[in-house]
Order: sequence, then C-alpha cells, then structure tokens
Amino acid sequence: MQDDIRKAIEVLKGGGLILYPTDTIWGIGCDATNAEAVAKVYELKQRSDSKSMLVLIDNPSLLQAYVQEVPDIAWDLIELTDKPLTIIYDGAKNLAPNLIATDGSIGIRVTDEPFSMALCRQFRKPIVSTSANITGAPPPSRFSRIQPLIKNGVDFVVSYLQNERMDAKPSGIVKLERNGTIQVIRK
Repeated sequence: MQDDIRKAIEVLKGGGLILYPTDTIWGIGCDATNAEAVAKVYELKQRSDSKSMLVLIDNPSLLQAYVQEVPDIAWDLIELTDKPLTIIYDGAKNLAPNLIATDGSIGIRVTDEPFSMALCRQFRKPIVSTSANITGAPPPSRFSRIQPLIKNGVDFVVSYLQNERMDAKPSGIVKLERNGTIQVIRK
C-alpha cells in the first residue's frame, strides 16, 4: 500500500490523474487545488465543467481551510454518520476555480478508508474524487468494471484493492445551507 501511495503522490504533485480506491467506489483523482489537473478529469470523463466534483479530505478539522463557514450541523453529521457521506457546503475557498460549482459550493467527504485516508494525509491537500466512469455510464462497483478508456486515461492506477470482490456503492449526499437547512440529494 505504501508504494502505491508514494507513486500516487508523485503523480498528483506533477498535475497528473490517478485511479484509486476510496471509501465508496473507485475514483479518478487529482490535486483539488490544481485547475489544469481538474480540467483533465473533466476531459477524461467527457463531463461538462459546470457539473462540479467532490473532494476527499482525511480529517474534519481541514474543512475550515476549504469552506468559508462550516455550519454547526456539519460536525454532528460527520460524527454520527455510519456510512460515507458527502456534504455540499456553500462558500468554497482555496480550491481550483473549475472545481467549485457555479453557486460557489463544493462537495467534501471525510474519508476513513485506510488507503484514501493515508493518501490524503500524506499529500496534505484535498484530492478530487469522482466516479471512475464516462459521464452517463453507471459508476463501476468494482475495479474489474472500470472501462479501459478510464484505466488508460490516467497517469497511475493504484494496485491496492484491485482484486476486491465487494460491490461498493456511492456515498450519500446532503447539501447544507448557511442557514442550517439540509437538503438530501442522495441517500
């Protein structure tokens, strides 16, 4: 696992794309602060850059570096959830501009899966995490279902967990408004 992390960090620092396991499904990742790298992800996925992507961090304390104001309820949601949860926050900051939604929001998930957590911790920046598929195709529930176009379109494919047989599922998604309103996007 550590060799994969070392190689992935080299690629991320160079503005490249990685294919990696997360706390949900396999993801395409890049440095979330690098606009050129983010543009490569949109291109690979054949996705409009008006559809924002989420980022992973390894510790909730990092939220304040990337969100202008973290609503109090966010801390409770992160602490109490028993499955991966992406929270969409208003007022994104310190991220690539083409990663932030047109309304200024960003989806952030705190990962606790060993590989993605260690990768985020050692990279010391948020990492884009978007499903490893062409836009419109179903997200792959395991590595063997990832399209060759995606596997060949990244700069590094992590070998850790490629043979995992469990069918993974995408995270739940909620949007938090600054006034405390919670909107469930995906359960």
